[in-house]
Parts: sequence; C-alpha cells; structure tokens
Amino acid sequence: MDTERRIVDFWFDPACPLSRVTASWIVTVAEQRPIDIHWRVMSLSILNEGKDVDPEGDEEGYLWIPARVCAAIRTAHGHEALGRFYDALWAAEGGGRREWMGDIAEALRAAQLPVALAEAGLSTDHDAVLRASHAEAMSLVVGEVGTPVLAVTHPSGARHAFFGPVVTETPAPDDALRLWDGTLLVASVPGFREIKT
Repeated sequence: MDTERRIVDFWFDPACPLSRVTASWIVTVAEQRPIDIHWRVMSLSILNEGKDVDPEGDEEGYLWIPARVCAAIRTAHGHEALGRFYDALWAAEGGGRREWMGDIAEALRAAQLPVALAEAGLSTDHDAVLRASHAEAMSLVVGEVGTPVLAVTHPSGARHAFFGPVVTETPAPDDALRLWDGTLLVASVPGFREIKT
C-alpha cells in the first residue's frame, strides 16, 4: 500500500454533474490513502467561449454564476471552504446526492460561509481570478479537455496532471482505490496523454 502523502489539486466546474461524481471518488480515495485535496475552480463557460454553439446549451450564461461564487469563496476563504461549499451544493436532503446542483445561498449556509457571497455570481469582480485558475488547469494538460482536471504532486515534487478520470457513478471503496492506483500509474508514464472508453 502506498503511504507517501500527495497533494491533489482538483479543478472543477461546480455545475458539472460528472465532475461531482469524480469529486466523490477522490474523497473516497482520500479516506483510505494519504491525500490532501486542494479544491480549485475552472469554468465550462470560459472553455466554450467563442464557440458557435455552446456544447453545454448555456446560451443565457447561467453557468458563470456558480463558477464566480466558487472563485469568490476560494479567494476569501481558501480551498477547504470551497470544498465544503461544493459538497453542500450537491448534497440532497437525507445525505444523498442531487441530480443537479442545489440553491447557492442554501449551500453557502450549509458550508458555514457568508450568504452574501452569492452576490459574486452576478458580478464580474472575480472573473480575473476565475480565468487565472481555469488557465492554470488548462496549462497542465494537452489537447481539448473539459472538467475535472487533477494534478497530483508527489513528495519528491514531481507532478502529474490529467483530465478526469470521468466516472458516471462513485466507485465502491475497493474499486475507488484500484482506479486511483491505475490513474497514477498511467499518468506517471512519460508522454501519456489520454485514455477513453
């Protein structure tokens, strides 16, 4: 079993359901392996800027709102607070998971953050921070990718970044570890770029 502590920078768009499942996976892994997750924000709105057709179907620009709120949280309260908010945003009553994210103000309350941060979603004040965070994630991976992007920093200082893995359901604990070990293995191979099914 691997006992070396690693940092996992996890970039996500808060409105992406598949990113939420991958986030649940990495949390499951962190419960069993020495991993520190640093939550970071990226944006499908930024990713799709300039495209003739928005692949997300977000012609009204709604997806900017939760991403801007996340940028404001990360700036004012740090990555742990961002992780609490992200978890609360997708938490359903009774402890389950939602099919779609919940109310931003309710999630801020549940994460013990100021509800006034919801106002950041309707402002461009944090767009520079959001764009910089998004650009950092994109600079670490090759090709056209989406969300999430993970960067694993090893105790030696070596860093491996990759898109995904994208999972459609949170794996059971044993499968979560197998996926983690396999992901680390392929990402550590020089020249590795992508794997899809």
